[in-house]
Amino acid sequence: MSSLNTEDVTPAVTQPLISDEQRSHSSTPERGTSPASRNNASGDEGEDAITTASSFLWLLTLAASVSGCLFGYDTGVISSTLVSVHNDLSGRPLTTLDKSLITSSTSFFALVASPVTGILSDRLGRKPILLLASILFIIGALAQAVSTTVTAMILGRSIVGVAIGSASFVAPMYVAELSPKRLRGRLVVVQTLFITGGQVIAYVVGWAFSDARNGWRWMVGLGAIPAVLQALMLFFMPESPRYLIKVGLMDQAENVLRKVYVGQEMAVQAVLRNVQREQEEEDSQSISNDDDGRVNTVKSRSLLHGNLQQLLFVPAHRRALTIACMLQGFQQLCGFNSLMYFSATIFALVGFTSPTLTSLTIALTNFFFTWIAFYTIDRVGRRRILLYSIPFMVLGLLLCALSFSHLDIDMASPFHISDVHTSGSTLANTSIWPTALILSLLLYVASYALGLGNVPWQQGELFPLSVRSLGSGIATSTNWGANTIVGLTFLPMMEFLSPSVTFVVYAAVCVIAWISVRGYYPETMGLSLEEVGQLLREGWGVWSAHDVSRGREA
Repeated sequence: MSSLNTEDVTPAVTQPLISDEQRSHSSTPERGTSPASRNNASGDEGEDAITTASSFLWLLTLAASVSGCLFGYDTGVISSTLVSVHNDLSGRPLTTLDKSLITSSTSFFALVASPVTGILSDRLGRKPILLLASILFIIGALAQAVSTTVTAMILGRSIVGVAIGSASFVAPMYVAELSPKRLRGRLVVVQTLFITGGQVIAYVVGWAFSDARNGWRWMVGLGAIPAVLQALMLFFMPESPRYLIKVGLMDQAENVLRKVYVGQEMAVQAVLRNVQREQEEEDSQSISNDDDGRVNTVKSRSLLHGNLQQLLFVPAHRRALTIACMLQGFQQLCGFNSLMYFSATIFALVGFTSPTLTSLTIALTNFFFTWIAFYTIDRVGRRRILLYSIPFMVLGLLLCALSFSHLDIDMASPFHISDVHTSGSTLANTSIWPTALILSLLLYVASYALGLGNVPWQQGELFPLSVRSLGSGIATSTNWGANTIVGLTFLPMMEFLSPSVTFVVYAAVCVIAWISVRGYYPETMGLSLEEVGQLLREGWGVWSAHDVSRGREA
């Protein structure tokens, strides 16, 4: 494998070969000894020179990130819908099971759709999958708006789940494959900004229609508008240049890169060379070292079998998949989306007479601190921002548990609150603890938005091009699988374990997440997509990435 890592694009430059043993025992390696550094020395300087995004790149990023608005709007609007639907579905109030199924059906079908569309995006491209997702979202939103039974509502949300599961990983992957390495982090965060912005819009719409007759139908139906806009914009968007290289359309890829990297011909050629080199190296690894190499070559002709085989049995790819699934799982198991789904329910329980409006403070906090993440992720780094922010999530969750322990909540039938009045702005419970609960939740949400809310969506940078789509799809299905679990268990946990115990469980998950990030997640800030793949070939890359960073600063 060392010979692969030392391959140079520029024949005139020769790099010294450093063994793995020498690297592992060296605490201050010379610049250029790591695979990522060798790649950088071989012609990546052109991409290094790009520090601002072109107008065309911004337009493509914004157009692709509208998918995030769809995701965010759906997450936020269901919170308002659950307290506004009253007896409109099946002629009765919603039960705890109804609410759990309505919320979790979306995440379950997103879980099913993600790996399938991961395969399709390798066959059809990134752009067609985004278009398919937009169309499905339109159908799902309208199906919810006209539903008259709980079953019909679940069906509409299931269609939306397929759309979200498809778009939630393809959109950030598309942006990552377009972006220069120094800007990739913040451009991918743009999708998270759209997610949080969609949540804010959803809460505003929910508050505006909370007292209107059948207002919840407008809430869910209006979600079709951004999907229509994105579907129209997609007709003018190019395919991902890295996907075009993968399928052999070099001229088209070069034309797209020239539009994205305006006036940066060295960067265009560096990306073309690096992607081609990565493909050659991946091709050499697609045949295993087993005795019967011929059989494995034949198997790899199957796109699903070959890519899945590489993900599971090539060590670097397996590490990438492990890290991506780990981050996506923790993003949901920390309980954040349960707060977004049921925030209005929670605030109604503790005595707020305007639970939907109060929930807007949660969405605004999430949006504001995601903006901060946008400006810091390519300065502080992905790994560091997680290690700094997760402890504050733990603190916020423990304070929530403490606040709940001092609140007098009737747990006999606490979730049959369809008749809660959702207008006004007064607080029925005048004690200090409801306010303490809100402040604790705001601390938790702010910390989440800075780190765990956006870093997992950088997952595309962990995978090489040959398995990027399937790997991202599987990681995203992990996210939605965990989301389904949380959606199904949150209300029962609140009811049977108590709110305090529920939030302590989420705090424990965050502690495990911090330990896992510290041990297994390397820093990828400032590395090209191809360099990240090199980094994971020699282990988890945690300290190798640190050495690369120190070498560049020297």
